[in-house]
Amino acid sequence: LPYGIIYATINTDFTNYQYHIFLQQSRETAIPNYGTGCFSLPHCKPLGPSQDFLKQGEPTSTRCDDLHILRKKGCKEKMVENPRGGQKVEQNIPVTNRRKDTAERLRPEEITQIQPQKLTLTLRMGEPQSFNLTFKRAEDYPIDLYYLMDLSYSMHDDLQNVKKLGTALMQEMQAITSDFRIGFGSFVEKTVMPFISTTPAGLRNPCTGQYDCASPFSYKNVLSLTSNGKEFNHLVSQQQISGNLDSPEGGFDAIMQVAVCGVSIGWRNVTRLLVFSTDAGFHFAGDGKLGGIVLPNDGKCHLENNTYSMSHYYDYPSIAHLVQKLSDNNIQTIFAVTQDFQDIYQELKKLIPKSAVGTLSSNSSNVIQLIIDAYNSLSSEVILENSKLPKGVNIAYTAYCKNGVVQDGEDGRKCVNISIGDAVSFNINITAHECPKDNNSQTVKIKPLGFNEEVEVVLKFICQCECQHEGIPNSPLCHNGNGTFECGACRCNKGRTGHMCECSTEEVNTEDLDGNCRRDNGSEICSNNGDCICGTCECKKRENPEERYSGKYCECDNFNCDRYDNKLCGGHGRCECRVCICDANYTGSACDCPLDTTPCLAANQQICNGRGVCECGTCRCTDPMYQGPTCETCRTCPGICSQHKDCVQCRAFGSGEKEKTCEEDCRYLDLIIVENLSELPESTHPTCKERADNDCWFYYTYSVNGTQEIVHVVKDQDCPKGPDIIPIVVGVVAGIVLIGLALLLIWKLLMIIHDRREFAKFEKEKLNAKWDTGENPIYKSAVTTVINPKYEGK
Repeated sequence: LPYGIIYATINTDFTNYQYHIFLQQSRETAIPNYGTGCFSLPHCKPLGPSQDFLKQGEPTSTRCDDLHILRKKGCKEKMVENPRGGQKVEQNIPVTNRRKDTAERLRPEEITQIQPQKLTLTLRMGEPQSFNLTFKRAEDYPIDLYYLMDLSYSMHDDLQNVKKLGTALMQEMQAITSDFRIGFGSFVEKTVMPFISTTPAGLRNPCTGQYDCASPFSYKNVLSLTSNGKEFNHLVSQQQISGNLDSPEGGFDAIMQVAVCGVSIGWRNVTRLLVFSTDAGFHFAGDGKLGGIVLPNDGKCHLENNTYSMSHYYDYPSIAHLVQKLSDNNIQTIFAVTQDFQDIYQELKKLIPKSAVGTLSSNSSNVIQLIIDAYNSLSSEVILENSKLPKGVNIAYTAYCKNGVVQDGEDGRKCVNISIGDAVSFNINITAHECPKDNNSQTVKIKPLGFNEEVEVVLKFICQCECQHEGIPNSPLCHNGNGTFECGACRCNKGRTGHMCECSTEEVNTEDLDGNCRRDNGSEICSNNGDCICGTCECKKRENPEERYSGKYCECDNFNCDRYDNKLCGGHGRCECRVCICDANYTGSACDCPLDTTPCLAANQQICNGRGVCECGTCRCTDPMYQGPTCETCRTCPGICSQHKDCVQCRAFGSGEKEKTCEEDCRYLDLIIVENLSELPESTHPTCKERADNDCWFYYTYSVNGTQEIVHVVKDQDCPKGPDIIPIVVGVVAGIVLIGLALLLIWKLLMIIHDRREFAKFEKEKLNAKWDTGENPIYKSAVTTVINPKYEGK
């Protein structure tokens, strides 16, 4: 705005707007009385600066509001300025449908994989515009592959296998595309200390011992992209291994030159693959300081005679710089590295979109299969990216992938597992939240990573109402022509201020005007809730658009009334000048007292069971013995059943303690006899079951209808039958006999067990008995032996 700024933040669900408007102004300049700045909300443009629409104290910006609020405030439909956004497709060539085995051969620029190609969106603040984007992988799509190889000494055995790569890879890629080109480049390291030896001998032959190596270099483009596989084999076979001093290599310098030197490399607008082959790590931005190189990489092509000529002058590029250049030139990178460096390059892959990592064997013998697998992995994934968005513009993606998979948020940018010929779609939602300063159209480009095709989206912004173009300069409606009347309000000329441009900023005395804005000659200007503009209070806007200050001195508001249940005016009224105006059937300072008595109705349809009065939808029991929501509970009273037991018994059965005084004591009950228990009506009290004097049970219910107390009694008592003696006696006798038999059997069983144990013990002792053999002491043998003393045994 020329005299003030309206900032708007909008959330929209297409039909209802939620908004926050903040107005900044200066005491020296006027807030114009027109609807400019209503970029996201409908604007009411009365035929004249009528005060019927704007309440006293409300600023002109109040004309901007929701449609229903404008209508509620009296703005007629024909007075509403509410332009809408839209979209127009400028170029919509269908995606290409062809097969590899057909005779038709298309140039790369004739193949379309993304639709539409160009469209224009007209954006109104807060109103989203969405469109669908279709991507389809074309069959037999041309491929350019550039093989970038580390030629440091540790790769000498790999070079022998790469020398045969051209024709072999050509044959394998024929299964994927009939239009395939291949190129070759090599790299070693920056040609400065401490990365290489700069002695004359070290520059002639950086390898030690008897090995004959080529002079070190940073990067060479050995062969630009060609479809001649034999030429690839021939030139690569002439390459020699070189060497350097440190383990990390200068591969980032080489990748940067391959990405930005498109003319020298020979890149076409087709699928571009860069195979980076190494068995070592990499230097990146900042490492060049070791060699005294402090200038950051400029990201430009510096090839002279196909050799990078500025490696000694510019530092290595950063990873972010590489990502930008690879993305800008639609190059997909395949890192073919040995097992020892897999972890490093896997982390690098996370930072470079549309890149893959493969494990290279020690002598690069598996490089062809590695390339094919990596290409299939990269080409099966589609990731959308967009160019830089204008300030205040948001974009959201929703992906509709194969097999009914729907993704949104960050995942809404991509689809995976896409085969050749598969089509996927994306819904792209673009919303503007503020107008650009110059109000010019902006262009946003959306493209799938690694592909040369893109969608051009031209953004146009609705930042003015049509009625502004119909303004009447020096209109008599603006105090004798002191302003331009547009959109139902005055935009004052320079030096004029006020709703009707009736004041001059040079002639008026600010203190005199401020006096008209003080209530009761107080010290507060506009009750501290507004600004004094030309002697009239213009009330401040609140962050919540539903909250407003009003009144001649901004002394009123609609948000400082009493609250109930954390709701303004209890949610049952409106706040006017800090006083609640309650809806019908509600009263109270916070409209917290409903006049409806429905919540006080008891189950018997009586208000508070006849024991209280209904106040603000709640029963206030007049009998202090009763409590509860409908005065139905009496915790100190005897139970209803026991309280009326004697009267029910004497009235229904002519018995009980009150049999003789029944007519006097129990006449208050209205007795109704029913045939059986199932005919007892439902009541707020439980069904009573009481014992009579004859030990019989009788059932009844108690209810109250106004002042009438009613009991329903079951006609017949439930008398239990006496016991049958004979079965009892027989049962007792039979039980005694059975118990006796059981005891005898148990005793017999125990005796048998005891006898068997004793017999077993006897048998065991018998087997263990040992009998000693002795001689009779008085026994003498009948045989006497005599020995001749002279016998000599001869």
